[in-house]
Amino acid sequence: MDREVAFGQALEQIRQKAKEQRGVITEAEIREAFAGFSLDGSQFRMIYEYLEKKGIGIGEPADHDAVMDDADKTYLASYLRELKRLKRPGKREKETVILSAIAGDRAAGERLISFFLPDVAEVARLYAGQGAAMADLIGEGNVALVTGTELLYGVGADDAEQAEGMLVRMIMDAMEQCIAEHTRSGDIGRQAAQRVNKVSDAARELSEELRRKVSVRELEQESGISAEEIREALRLSGSKIEEIEETEDTDGSGEP
Repeated sequence: MDREVAFGQALEQIRQKAKEQRGVITEAEIREAFAGFSLDGSQFRMIYEYLEKKGIGIGEPADHDAVMDDADKTYLASYLRELKRLKRPGKREKETVILSAIAGDRAAGERLISFFLPDVAEVARLYAGQGAAMADLIGEGNVALVTGTELLYGVGADDAEQAEGMLVRMIMDAMEQCIAEHTRSGDIGRQAAQRVNKVSDAARELSEELRRKVSVRELEQESGISAEEIREALRLSGSKIEEIEETEDTDGSGEP
């Protein structure tokens, strides 16, 4: 197997293991996962930094509050205040309710959802500062909780711990998907801004040289930027690149 592929797989295994352990992994577990790579201290530090950026604590839970902005902190505090009215069950009570839900008891399923709402908030803290707002993380986690509870009904299992693990994984998967979607959206936004800026800078330079607005055709000829890319930049900017004539079929002299 290619070394880079194997390294990536080992890193993903560590990330998944940390996920199962509520966002914590030990140095011993990391070194065991990468035992076959002969890594030095600086390379292990790079792995630690990568995991910390993913909200994973090395040896102990990461300080997720430190990476939350004020809006996330305010939302989380308000949300947790609302949840204080909910009774937190003991381990035995939670197991009993899970098993009743598995047996098809809908009332137990409703109780199970209320039991896990604080857990959703705690899991959301693990993903703070990774590109998605706390409100979005908790919202997606709650949807996954309801969906996961529906999946428990009547499955015929008798392992409450396994069922609880499934719910937590579904919640975490939903939050990771939320972050991935926000990241893609952010990347698209940055790419669009770069396109607009590229065309705007070229149009400004040519406009200053000619001392008038320029046409799409002129800008294409002088800058080498395709007409299609220029029109796309105009669309993305809402036609707010002032140096470009709105009527793009002229050559700048007013003649078609």
